[in-house]
Amino acid sequence: MQRTLIRLSFCLWLMTLACRKGDHIVPPVVTPVDSAKVDGYLGFYLLNEGNMGSNKSTLDYYDYTTGHYIKNIYATINPNVVKELGDVGNDIRIYGGKLYAVINVSNKVEVMDALTAKRIGQIDIPNCRYLAFANGKAYVSSYAGPVLIDPNAPIGFVAEVDTATLRVGRKVIVGYQPEEMAVVGNKLYVANSGGYRVPNYDRTVSVIDLETFTETKKIDVAINLHHVKADRDGDVYVSSRGDYYTVKPSLHIIDTKTDQVKKSLQLASSNLWMHGDTAFIYGSAFSYNTHEWTISYSMLHLKTETVLPGSFITDGTDKQIKMPYGVAVHPVTGDIYVTDARDYVSPGTLYCLDKQGRKKWSVTTGDIPAHFAFLPVR
Repeated sequence: MQRTLIRLSFCLWLMTLACRKGDHIVPPVVTPVDSAKVDGYLGFYLLNEGNMGSNKSTLDYYDYTTGHYIKNIYATINPNVVKELGDVGNDIRIYGGKLYAVINVSNKVEVMDALTAKRIGQIDIPNCRYLAFANGKAYVSSYAGPVLIDPNAPIGFVAEVDTATLRVGRKVIVGYQPEEMAVVGNKLYVANSGGYRVPNYDRTVSVIDLETFTETKKIDVAINLHHVKADRDGDVYVSSRGDYYTVKPSLHIIDTKTDQVKKSLQLASSNLWMHGDTAFIYGSAFSYNTHEWTISYSMLHLKTETVLPGSFITDGTDKQIKMPYGVAVHPVTGDIYVTDARDYVSPGTLYCLDKQGRKKWSVTTGDIPAHFAFLPVR
């Protein structure tokens, strides 16, 4: 494992400068931020969404083998890809040695080598949203129609993709504007938002049998659902964004043995990351009544299903964050990563905190930094 992404990036950059004519490729920006320390992972990718319509989704990489943060690696590593990564990066995952990035408005899942970020191919799926994996298959949620607020927006689907061939196989109809998914056993749980059909939101979680690839049940949960995460005991946590007026954001726990909601919490959960028996949650709740944002940083104990006291940021760093937009926790060290989208049109910031919630470093990212994927040592 002597090949590191930074070395590959600069080699390819030099090759590009030597032979490519025409469009200018902005080289990666390399920033030393910490000392080298691997701890089971070579690094992590950070997918920057980029403002919709700007075609500015970018990919950053933090290299644990060097302690360097490398901003905007995709175009240099893949100089011949037209329009680079694409428009609005919505999810990123690693599975079976491949790196998958959902590029929502570009209607594709970009597939790369996980170690080098070299492009392998793409999977064409309209208005794709999130990824899940099981048994050699990738599952991709799709709004199934154009990016458009429309009371008649079509019902969505989940596509099954063979990760060896990258070919789309079976599809199953779910609810309206399906979002994140989680696999528990032989079942796939899909959050249906209905966000394009506002104010007539969907409020269900679809349960998909992976063997037959059919919807076996819809669980009534709450309006405008978004994130879905499964804990180590098999419970599924589903976030609701509310209606931004009178219905407040909330978090709901589904018992996958009964496929029923067993607990609901009035907790704003714009995103959450599970680490051990704790869920790290940030909330950025907007109200059209006050035109104000309410920001929070919470921890939920997964065994007792109770909110822990205090914030997971303990040293005042939260006062520097204008708009939290992503969260992740290192699987071994417990370091906490929080991104700041700031004004949504300029470069964001990534903050690294130790497991006590104290700032270790920060670095400038691409526009709207959002989604993490840790690269394990093989």
